[in-house]
Amino acid sequence: MAVPMSVGSLLLSELIEDPLYKDEGLCVLGIFGKSAMQPGSAKESLINTLADKHVFPLFGPDETDCPGGGSFIQAYYNQESRVLYLVLTSVCDNRQLLRACESLGTGIGHSEAHDFWKGAEKQHCLQLLYLFSLCHVLLLVHPTCSFDVTYDRLFRALDGLRQKVLPLLRAAIKDSPVSKEWKVNCRPCPPRLLFVFQMNGALKVSGGTVGTGLGGNGTDAPGGDKPKKHSPRRRLQHALEDQIYRIFRKSRVLTNQSSNCLFTVPANQAFVYVVPGHDEDPVGALLGQLRANCALRENDTGMSVSGPRRYQQMRHTARQPSFTVENSSLSSAGGQLVDCTLKEFLWQHIELVLTKKGFDDSVGRNPQPSHFELPNYTKWAQVACRLYQVMIDGGDEESAELGIKVQGQLKVLEGFLDADAKFSENRCQKALPLAHSAYQSNLPHNYTTTVHKNQLTQALRVYSQHARGVAFQRYALQLHEDCYKFWSNGHQLCEERSLTDQHCVHKFHLLPKPGEKPEMDRNPPILFHNSRGRSTSSCNCGRKQAPREDPFDIQAANFDFYQMLEEKCCGKMERIHFPVFQPSTLDPAPACDEVPRPESVVGSGDGDGERPGDGERPGDGERPGDGERPGHGERPGDGERPGDGERPGDGERLKEKEAVAHTPGDSTSLSLALSLGQSTDSLGPYGDGGEGQEKRPSLVDRQPSTVEYLPGMLHSGCPKGLLPKFSSWSLVKLGPAKAYNCHTGLEQPGFLPSSAFLLPWDVVIRCRAEDEAGLSEPLDGGPSSWPAPNKALAGKRGGVGGLGRGRRRDDVARAFVGFEYEDSRGRRFLSSGPDKVVKVLGPGGAKEPATRALNTDMPLYIPSPAQGRGLKPHYAQLSRLFIVVPDAPLEITLNPQVQPGPPPCPVFHPEQTELVLPPDGLWVLRFPYSYVTERGPCYPPKENQPLASYRVLKGILRANTASTPPQ
Repeated sequence: MAVPMSVGSLLLSELIEDPLYKDEGLCVLGIFGKSAMQPGSAKESLINTLADKHVFPLFGPDETDCPGGGSFIQAYYNQESRVLYLVLTSVCDNRQLLRACESLGTGIGHSEAHDFWKGAEKQHCLQLLYLFSLCHVLLLVHPTCSFDVTYDRLFRALDGLRQKVLPLLRAAIKDSPVSKEWKVNCRPCPPRLLFVFQMNGALKVSGGTVGTGLGGNGTDAPGGDKPKKHSPRRRLQHALEDQIYRIFRKSRVLTNQSSNCLFTVPANQAFVYVVPGHDEDPVGALLGQLRANCALRENDTGMSVSGPRRYQQMRHTARQPSFTVENSSLSSAGGQLVDCTLKEFLWQHIELVLTKKGFDDSVGRNPQPSHFELPNYTKWAQVACRLYQVMIDGGDEESAELGIKVQGQLKVLEGFLDADAKFSENRCQKALPLAHSAYQSNLPHNYTTTVHKNQLTQALRVYSQHARGVAFQRYALQLHEDCYKFWSNGHQLCEERSLTDQHCVHKFHLLPKPGEKPEMDRNPPILFHNSRGRSTSSCNCGRKQAPREDPFDIQAANFDFYQMLEEKCCGKMERIHFPVFQPSTLDPAPACDEVPRPESVVGSGDGDGERPGDGERPGDGERPGDGERPGHGERPGDGERPGDGERPGDGERLKEKEAVAHTPGDSTSLSLALSLGQSTDSLGPYGDGGEGQEKRPSLVDRQPSTVEYLPGMLHSGCPKGLLPKFSSWSLVKLGPAKAYNCHTGLEQPGFLPSSAFLLPWDVVIRCRAEDEAGLSEPLDGGPSSWPAPNKALAGKRGGVGGLGRGRRRDDVARAFVGFEYEDSRGRRFLSSGPDKVVKVLGPGGAKEPATRALNTDMPLYIPSPAQGRGLKPHYAQLSRLFIVVPDAPLEITLNPQVQPGPPPCPVFHPEQTELVLPPDGLWVLRFPYSYVTERGPCYPPKENQPLASYRVLKGILRANTASTPPQ
C-alpha cells in the first residue's frame, strides 16, 4: 500500500497482499488525539517517523478528505513491518476545527451552534469507539507535555457507550470468521493505550540546571553531587505515567481485570513518551540523522544474501528500529541513561503483538488472563467492514437497522461530555416552576386568548431571568405547552364576541344544533353564547320597549327580537315589506364569499344571461316588457302636458327638481314595481300612450336569485341579484298624518323630556297667481274658509291686501321628520343636527326646520345626553326615522344609506331603494341594530375613535311635487 486512504475505501478495495506476508498476522495501531497548527506536530508525521517513509504530507491531509470539518479515519498498511496504521482526524485537530468553523456560517444561534459542536463530538466518540474495537495498540497524541484531564471523562463516556452497544456489535459480527472470544468481546484484545506528548518549551535544560516544573527532583544536589540517573525528559515521562495511572484508577477507568476495561496500560513497561523539541540547529540534526542511517551496523555484512535468509534478514531489518543510536542499557559519559527513540518506545509493544505473546496487564492477587488474537488481514478486514457499516456508514438493510439503534444509544454520552448542557438543564428545570407560578397569578377561572398571551409573556419574562444555557429554548417551548395545556384544560373562555364587541362569558363550549337542548354537563358543554350584557330596545314602531340579550348573530340582532315584539305590538300595522329571498329549491345554498359578479348587461331580448348558481329559470329569458314595448314613449305628464305651457302669473319659478306626475293608479303601480325590484319600464305591456322604444334591461330589472341567498346584510359590496333570508330593516305605518300632533309630539315610552318633537319640513307644491287663487277660494268667512286641522294655510303671507294684483303666492305642504336615537338603557331622543338634541321648551312644537338634518350627514352614534356615573362615554345609536307625509300632491322618496365605520367600510341600504312613501301617513323606518359584512361585524365606536366616520349619508329623504291628472 503506497499511499494512505480512508478506511472505508480500504475496506471496499481489493488489497493485493505480498504472498510472503499473506498468512501472517498483523498488528493494528490506532492513533488519535489533538494536534496543533505547527508543521511536524500532526499525528500523521509520527507515521512518517515510524515507517521511515514520507507517507503523509507535512501539513496534514487535504481539505478534500473531509470538507465539512468532521471526523474521518485514514489507513496506511505497511506490509513489510506487518503494521496497519489507523489515524483518526477530528475537530480536536486545529485544522479540522478551522474548517468546521468555516462551515458553521454566520448568524447561527447559540443553541444551534451548541448542537453542531456536540454532534461533531458524538461523531468523534463513535469513530473512536471503532478504533478501540479493532486495534491492538492505541497511541494518544497530545501537543503539550501536560495531561488533559478531560480524557478521563471521555474514556468513561466511551466505556458506558461500549456497554450499551455491545449487544448490537455482537449481532453485527456473529458470522465473521474469528474466535468466539472476539465475537463475545467485539475486539481482538483489550487494547493497550500509549501516550505521546510533545515538548512545548515547558521543560528547559540549561547547563547543569534542570527545571521540570514537577518539583522535588528537578535540580542537581548542592555541593557538586553526582547528576541524576535519569534525564529530565525521562523523569517527566515517569511523572506523567504516575499521574495518568493515578487518575484512571481513581475514576475506575482502569481496574484490576483488564478484560473489563476499555483499555489497559502496561504495569512494567513505559507507556508515556515525550517527543523532544526541535533542535535549534536543524542542519546539524539532519546531518546526525544521515550519519545514523548510513552507518553500517556491527552485525551487518557486506555480502549479499539471497533466498530464505534474505527474507528473514529483511523481516529483522524492517521490524528493528532504524534509529539504534544508543541502547537503553548503555550509559552516557556522565553515568546518565540514554533516552530511547519513539520507534524504540513503540516497537517494544508491537513486538508483543506480532510474536503473539499478547498483553498481560491484569493486576491484583488473582489476575485473570485476557483473550488475545492476531488475525491476518483478510479476517480483520471482514470484521472491520461489518463494524464500519454499523457504526459509521450504513450498508445493507440489516446493518442500517443496527446503525440506527447504535445512533440511538449516543444519548449515553450526553451525561459525560455535555457538562454545560447538564448545567443548563438543571437551571432551566428550576426556573420552570417559577414561570408557572407567574403565569397562574391573578388569573380568573376562565380567560381569553389575550389574557393567556399576556400571562405567558409575564411567565417568559420570569423564566428568562433564571434560565441559562443551551436548554433555554427547549424549556421555553415546554413552558408554552404547559401554559397552553393549563388554559385549554377547563380554563379557556369562549372566544366568540357579540355584535357589540363583548366576549361570551361561558367557557369553551359548542353551540346547540337545531332542535337540540343546551347541556351543561357535556364536555365541552353545549350552550348558547351569552355575554351577560342586557339592553333595552323598542319595537319596530317604537311604542313598546323590552329588554334584550346581547346578540351574537345578525338574525337575533335585527330580526328575531323585533319579530317577538311584533306579536305584542305592531304586528297588525300597515307596512311596506322589503323583498327577501324566496327559494325555489328545498336546499338553497348561501352565496360564496368571492369576488362580486360582473355586471353583464346584454342587448334586448337576452334578459339576465346566466349567473353562477342561478341556472336557467322561467322568466329569465325574454320577458314581456323587456324588448320593444308600447308605452315606452312619451306618456301624458312626461312631456308637454295640457295646461303646462306658459301660464299667466308663473314668471320666474322656484328652482325645484323636476317631478314626474302620475295618477293614483300610477303611484300604486310604481310602489308595486319597486317592491318587486323592478323599474317602472317593466310594469306591463302597455303604457299610458305614445310609441314604444327599445331599452336595455338595467340591474334593477333582473329577477333575484331563487337558488342562493345572501348570507349577511345587503350593502354596496354585495353581488347583484342576491337577497337575504330576512330583512334587517322595517317600515311600518303608525297611522294617518293627523296621528301626529305637533303640540304634544310623539307619545311613546322612553323619550327624554321635551325631546319627542318632530322637525317641520315645508315643501313647496306649486306656484299660482293671486287672482287665480281668489276665484277659487270662498271669501264668505264660512267654515270652508278655515283650514283643516294639521294643514297649513296655503298662500297666507302678511296682512290682508298685502299681495298686489298679479303677484305669485306658493302652495306649501308641511311634512315632519324626526331622527330618533336610543341608547342601551332605552332612553330615546330626537336630534335636529349632527350635534344638537331637540329641546322644545314652549308650546307649539319644534320651531327649527328639518332642512339642516336632511342636507347633511347625520351621525350614526352620538353621546347620550344622559351619561352614567362611569368615566366611559355612553353612546346612543340612530334607531328610527319618523316621517309624516301630508295628504297633498307630494312624493317623498326614502333612500336610507348607512356607513357604520371608516372607509373601506361599505354602505348599507335596504333591499329596496328609492322607495316612494304613500301620502297621508305617519311612517317609521327602523334601522338595523347591528351591521355585519362578510368579513365580520362592524362594531360600535370605541372611546378614541371619531364618531364622524359612523354616519347616515345625506339624501335620505327627497320631496317631489306631483300634478293631478288632466281632466
